[in-house]
Amino acid sequence: MSSFTRRDLLRTTGAAAAGAVVLAGGTHHGTARAEEPGTAGDPETNPLSLWYPRPAAEWLEALAVGNGRLGAMVFGGVAAETLMLNEDTVWAGGPHDYADPGGAEALPEIRRLLAEERWVEAQRLADERFMGRPTEQMQYQPVGDLLLAFPGLSDDVAEYRRSLDLTTAVTTTTFVTDGVRHTREVFASHADQAIVVRLRADSPGAVSFDASFRSSQETTTLAHDGRTLALEGRSGDAEGLEGAVRFTALARAVTEGGSVVCDESALRVRGADAVTLLVTVGTSHRSYLDVGGDPLAQAGPPLGRATVSGFGVLRRAHVRDHQELFGRVDLDLGTSPAVDLPTDERVAAFRDGGDPQLAALYYQFGRYLLISSSRSPGQPANLQGLWNAEMLPAWQSKYTLNINCEMNYWPAGPSNLAECWRPLFAMIEELAESGARTARTMWGARGWVAHHNTDLWRGSAPVDHAFYGVWPTGGAWLSILFWEHYEYTGDLDTLREYFPVLRGAVEFFLDTLVVDDATGYLVTSPSHSPELKHHEVDGEGVSLCAGPTMDMQILRDLFTAFDKASAELGLDRQTAADAVAAREKLPPNQVGHLGQVQEWLIDWEEAATETSRHVSHLWGVFPSDQITPRRTPELAAAADRSLELRGPAVTAGWSLAWKMNIRARLLQRDGVYTHLTQLLSPGRTAPNLFDLHPPFQIDGNFGGTSAINEMLLQSHSGEVWLLPCLPEAWPEGRVRGLRARGGFEITMTWSALRLQHARVRSVLGRTVRLRTDGPVRVTGPGGPVQVEHPEDGLAVFETRRGATYVVQPAG
Repeated sequence: MSSFTRRDLLRTTGAAAAGAVVLAGGTHHGTARAEEPGTAGDPETNPLSLWYPRPAAEWLEALAVGNGRLGAMVFGGVAAETLMLNEDTVWAGGPHDYADPGGAEALPEIRRLLAEERWVEAQRLADERFMGRPTEQMQYQPVGDLLLAFPGLSDDVAEYRRSLDLTTAVTTTTFVTDGVRHTREVFASHADQAIVVRLRADSPGAVSFDASFRSSQETTTLAHDGRTLALEGRSGDAEGLEGAVRFTALARAVTEGGSVVCDESALRVRGADAVTLLVTVGTSHRSYLDVGGDPLAQAGPPLGRATVSGFGVLRRAHVRDHQELFGRVDLDLGTSPAVDLPTDERVAAFRDGGDPQLAALYYQFGRYLLISSSRSPGQPANLQGLWNAEMLPAWQSKYTLNINCEMNYWPAGPSNLAECWRPLFAMIEELAESGARTARTMWGARGWVAHHNTDLWRGSAPVDHAFYGVWPTGGAWLSILFWEHYEYTGDLDTLREYFPVLRGAVEFFLDTLVVDDATGYLVTSPSHSPELKHHEVDGEGVSLCAGPTMDMQILRDLFTAFDKASAELGLDRQTAADAVAAREKLPPNQVGHLGQVQEWLIDWEEAATETSRHVSHLWGVFPSDQITPRRTPELAAAADRSLELRGPAVTAGWSLAWKMNIRARLLQRDGVYTHLTQLLSPGRTAPNLFDLHPPFQIDGNFGGTSAINEMLLQSHSGEVWLLPCLPEAWPEGRVRGLRARGGFEITMTWSALRLQHARVRSVLGRTVRLRTDGPVRVTGPGGPVQVEHPEDGLAVFETRRGATYVVQPAG
């Protein structure tokens, strides 16, 4: 990514605790529940909790809750509380086709200029005649703020604490004032499609507040009924496009004792024992082509159902739903006295060592964020996941397809959250419709294309500037994820559902690849290596070229994935044969003059030493497996050299996260852990654990979680590798529930950096090739299992669907 707008700018308690479903009157982490059903237990006993001794002073200190579609940032104020609200279809502008009808006329000339190495002229022509209209896409925008003012309370309180329990997805604020203990809980229920705020005190009649809305949008507040305040508004205009998304937010007070009244400006509660404040949001968005819906018809029914249910039922349903996903994985990396410190203090001290549990907390926070920002119904996680307070956020908080959007989903498979892919897959299907128009209009091709960014309106044309935007392989990368999902889940129905989208991505490149006259290879043209210049002429950076390495790596995997999917489904073998034939004509990965992975078809000397946070030419190391230390040692060494030439690793949170994953694949345990200490530090991690580019950008959180997965378990190249890149900082530990390609669920413990015990549950009944740090013996449901050892450290054995196999060192 370039500038802000492109234009201008454990204590752990193990598997049972993390996986436990919290029910009324039950226990959690060994602590009895308080008197109210579903109330959080003592947060000091909860190692998977973010906590702070003071309210949030700014957005990056507030705590995030989300149900995939609705989100809130909770500040934990005392006399005044703020919930910043988001709904994931509130975007500027409206339905719009970005494709330029005249683009196809300029394409042959751009290609000719590139073939003649007239790079500047080609890029200038692309800027003039091969860009989307408008050249900027739309931005994700907030709904507004729900403000709670508490008359009679001041910020001078005792025993203050606010926390976010990742195991229940509930934020809790507690404090004592005038001898009265106040407790406030907030959660975003996916089960009931509402944000729920519970306010109570241990003294009767002590809960009083005024609730009002505030928004930067064009809005009106009104009394929906005697206990419900409404905010009605419309999304903002941008780039000459009128804001077309209408929205309605409803806030209803359900009181126990006391009184409630509502007028045009506020909802007023006085003298209640406890209050459940229910917040729902609906919009007019039906699809990327249709914004004619009724916001109230979406916001109203959930509010009515939640009102009838009551708080205890709402909370229990929420926790059960959250635990169904979150509780699948438990990670214990050890503990230390640091678990008793506030989270922001732990982040500041992490690089000094001695706090392995913070890494486990950070890992699980990434899983929490993916669950909270990517559920169906809902949009995929964008550049800020779900949470945004700005009308014009950094990079419009869009879906950047040259790394950032895909990075958001790196944890989905290995972290056992395959359901979280569904909103992304729905977006890709819509993007394929838009991209088919762009393919015809601007490229004269079949199939579909997406370039380096998209938005709610599924823009698929090049945007921003040609330097950044003329990169046609965004859709190809996205389409590979359908096969990725199948590799983890074995879900043929989903693969079949999206097979036409995968085929369309292939068809586009079968039509648009051109022969490079100098080498005879098939290459993309025009394209670039995101987002790096290979020349500078009169101060103007030039990126446009033909056949950059990243494109070739992506297409190699795209064509392979399509061939495999076609074979599994028994569909369209002719197109698969064409794809395989084209794959064999792509340029191979090459080593450049400085010993690096060559980034372009031409080994440009000056460009090879260009520093950048992008490492696009190392896509073949991760997320692909085209380059590995075992199979391609020369290229693996060149990848390491490329990282060295790229410069310091601390330029951006997401860049650090990508490099962590690459170093894990290169088996550099010291390097990946060093990057973790750089990522999990105040410069790259905010007090609330949000990733900082800076500014906030959520992909670093997801990339960091992915890298910890890769340190503990790798499954590529047909093998499942246990503890491949375990750092010395984690000599003892255990993990439960990680997923591996091939449909295997892994639980393992280790001591002194060596595997002690593993359990492999076979979801699909396939053969497993298990790589470990030494010889192992395997026991299945019927006793010892026959194991082949084709080489040291590799155990191969058959599995039965649904069976679990115990793996132990043979010595």
